[in-house]
Parts: sequence; C-alpha cells; structure tokens
Amino acid sequence: MVDFTFLDDIARFQRAMFDTGLSGTNAALGKRVDKAAATLPATGNQTIFTIAGGNVMVPLLYGVVTTVIQAQANNLKVTSAPTTGTAVDLAANLDVNAKEAGTLLLVEGDGTALVGANAGAALNAIGTGCMIIPPGVIRITTSATNTGATRWQCWWMPLDSGATVVSG
Repeated sequence: MVDFTFLDDIARFQRAMFDTGLSGTNAALGKRVDKAAATLPATGNQTIFTIAGGNVMVPLLYGVVTTVIQAQANNLKVTSAPTTGTAVDLAANLDVNAKEAGTLLLVEGDGTALVGANAGAALNAIGTGCMIIPPGVIRITTSATNTGATRWQCWWMPLDSGATVVSG
C-alpha cells in the first residue's frame, strides 16, 4: 500500500515556499511590491521603490521592459540612495538600446552590470545575492532620453521592526 501522506507534505511545503497566492507574500522571497509601468526618465533618475522605518533584505529585484526602448545608446543602472550616506549602485550600466517589450532586467546586487535577457529568455535568479538596503530610495538612472517603459518588482523582508518598502 502506498502512503500518500509524505507526498501531501511535499505538496504543502512547495505551496508554502513558492505559491504567492493573492497575498503578495512568499516564505522564500518575503513580501512583494510592484512598480507600475512608467516611461524611462529623461537623462536622469526615477525612484522605483522607497524604503522607510529600517533596513530591509531584498532577495530579488527585477524589471521588465513594457514598451520597446528607442534604438539609440542609453545606459540604465539601479542605485540605492540612502537617506543617510552615499548612493551605491546595485547594478551598473546596461545599454538598453532597442530592448524589446518583455526583456527582463535582473539586479544581482553586487554592483556589476544589470543583466538583460530578451523576451522569451530565462534568467537564473537563484544566484543573485540578498541585498541589505537601508532607508532611502531605489532608483533607476538613464544616460540618455529614450522612449520606452519598464515596470519593476521588489521582493523584500524587514530586518528592523517597522521597516517598509513601497512603490515609488
């Protein structure tokens, strides 16, 4: 006779770890906050997330191109700009020249270049490191004025009581 209890336990564990359901939380990744699609900033900064109340840990931060980006050179990077202290690149420049809708933009969190993969490609997000980010903002910066738009998603966990992350 087959004991299905063990298989049921595995299924419950998988749902608990990887199914966000409607709550926007996940045992492995934390809480989710979304930045709605917005046009790229014109040779400047755009705040995508605001952190308040204490430090947070971010295991996954990525963007998706929602409107094709104009075909001209344009570096895009992601920066943590703390309320106190000096801004630090979470992901250095990636040329987003003519990136198609659906392109994934992965922040590895180690200051190396933003990772871009064309629509339909898969990115390995497991190798990204968890980032500890202080109160302030996470922003994108562009080096040119290009048409195009991105949306962003941040998964986070509070490290200090009362810490929050909100869109923009």
